[in-house]
Amino acid sequence: MAKLLLVDDDSLLVRMYQTKLEGEGHQVETADNGLAMFEKLGEYKPDLVLLDVMMPQMNGLEALTKLKNTPSLKSIPVIMLTNVGSSEEDSRQALELGAVSYLVKSDYTPKEVVQKVKEILEGYTRELPQVKTIIKPAQVTVENL
Repeated sequence: MAKLLLVDDDSLLVRMYQTKLEGEGHQVETADNGLAMFEKLGEYKPDLVLLDVMMPQMNGLEALTKLKNTPSLKSIPVIMLTNVGSSEEDSRQALELGAVSYLVKSDYTPKEVVQKVKEILEGYTRELPQVKTIIKPAQVTVENL
């Protein structure tokens, strides 16, 4: 189905989400911090990134800022997926930086996270219907002027 990049430093949660997402047919690559995410993005172009906030070396908000300021990467949708209690300030900042969603892990079951991924991917991959309109050129003659 889709190519996903899961960025989180909690290996147990990474394995759980990776198993759930792969079970839905997605190809999932992982990175354990923001710097590793950019190394991975050099070789792997995901359809969506799931990004934790609290990580060593480069946190999720720093990584999101850098990703959205990189022309070749800024169109990739990002879901912030965090254990950090969602203060209104944190979620507002993430959304202002370009995240499409901010999910607190304890508020969502893995199944609900997978459903949110599906909804966002459908929104980003939905194509407009092709409109087939035939426009005939007007017959302009000297008499019509």
